[in-house]
Amino acid sequence: MKKYLLSICTLVFPILTFAQESTSEKIDRVFKDYTGWFVEGIFYEIPFSEEYRIPWVLIVLIGGAIFFTVYFKFINITGFRTALKVVEGKYEDIEKHGADTLYGDPTPNEDHNIIETLRDDSAHGEVSHFQALTAALSATVGLGNIAGVAVALSIGGPGATFWMILAGLLGMASKFAECTLGVKYRDVGEDGTVYGGPMYYLTKGLKEKGVGGFGKVLAVLFAIFVIGGSFGGGNMFQANQAAAQFIKLFEFESSNAGMYFGMVMAVIVAIVIIGGIKRIASVTEKIVPFMAGIYVLAALIILGANWSLIDDAFGLIYEGAFSGLGIAGGLVGVMIQGIRRGAFSNEAGVGSAAIAHSAVRTKYPASEGIVALLEPFVDTVVICTMTALVIVITNFDGNFMEYGVPIKEGVELTAVAFDSVIPHFSIVLTVAVILFAFSTMISWSYYGMQGWVFLFGKGKVSDLVYKILFLVFVVVGSSISLGAVIDFSDAMIFAMVVPNIIGVVILAPVIKRELKKYYEAINLKHDALEEGAEDLNKHM
Repeated sequence: MKKYLLSICTLVFPILTFAQESTSEKIDRVFKDYTGWFVEGIFYEIPFSEEYRIPWVLIVLIGGAIFFTVYFKFINITGFRTALKVVEGKYEDIEKHGADTLYGDPTPNEDHNIIETLRDDSAHGEVSHFQALTAALSATVGLGNIAGVAVALSIGGPGATFWMILAGLLGMASKFAECTLGVKYRDVGEDGTVYGGPMYYLTKGLKEKGVGGFGKVLAVLFAIFVIGGSFGGGNMFQANQAAAQFIKLFEFESSNAGMYFGMVMAVIVAIVIIGGIKRIASVTEKIVPFMAGIYVLAALIILGANWSLIDDAFGLIYEGAFSGLGIAGGLVGVMIQGIRRGAFSNEAGVGSAAIAHSAVRTKYPASEGIVALLEPFVDTVVICTMTALVIVITNFDGNFMEYGVPIKEGVELTAVAFDSVIPHFSIVLTVAVILFAFSTMISWSYYGMQGWVFLFGKGKVSDLVYKILFLVFVVVGSSISLGAVIDFSDAMIFAMVVPNIIGVVILAPVIKRELKKYYEAINLKHDALEEGAEDLNKHM
């Protein structure tokens, strides 16, 4: 550990010197000159009329979500109860030994990609269902839930909340599909380390379909995009926002405050990510429920104190969802803002979560896909909706927000909403922002590293090089303003949608077979237990 930290410090300080010597404006300008075309291409808005335009990447995201919802017969609804049971450990026995061993179900492996796993540290798979869920949630539950919702409401009004919820519900099907494939086609190293995600199911799965070359191209593109996204939106943006909130709260005047904050954050992040997915999962399974719990509790307190206004808030949300009065772009403008926030918040269809979920210990790939569908529900349907309700209720008199007038500082507006009922909650919110940023960074470090080793090879040296670079960018992100860099990194994240959705749609029949196999195993267990109960009753 000491050797790693020494290496990190050796590389960090030259970068910091450059960051301090170069102005943010210069970096922005140079970066924009070279990457502006990519950003504009990814976020290009298709004009449907003079009044409204829709980003093409949003059409791909929602189109894929609708396809998966219909193709898998509304798994986002029918699989919800099963998902809760899987997380609770109701089916650990069949995932540990297999239904064939316990209940006589002949379910042989079709090929070497389906891994027979045992629920212990020596088996293939590194984390539990709950750990995989929290690791993936930690990358999506974050600043988007606090700041992004406020921005969406400022542009689209209360009605944006309705479409945000709808996007979250549809996204559950996308998460199910991609995370099932993540487990199905993962690789396992000699030391038991799991390597998974879109890079692997695009390569292996499409090769099975006879289009291996096409799959390889898609996998390489995805790996490049996920590395770029991990350094930017999954790292620098998080560090930058956390540092800004921290400095503002405590009113630090030193120009180096951001750099010092970043160095402290980098050391803490280093301690976690050097341990790999097991340590990341062990941290996120504690942080995510804690920070989400505090945030949700505060929201519930505010909603409880204003319980008589909740029905009025939902009335505004419903009315605004289908009228769009007074909002730029009208009804379609409201719809776009809500769906955009919902889709971008939970990252369903992006493919990133499949990387974390691939590390789970299970025999049946569909079991983790079913667990993953809880992610958009928690992230968007629950947490984002609570944020929206708090803002709508506390802004009935329009004292801090005018709907239809875009804002930039979403965190500040959300803090005002919470402070109006819970004095000085902005202090707690700052802690939440830092924890959200920290958990997002450690999870995205794992995502980016998976793309890195896919391109440059697996091994300790390759892992260490990536982790050092990641930690350097933590400090850089905290130290300077990175407008164009963040635009580019966001574009990299949403560029992941294209190769991922293409591959998952092609492999949809494989997912359906895996789902059928898992349901058959569950039903076999239920039938065996019922028969056992009947036999017991006969002998009593």
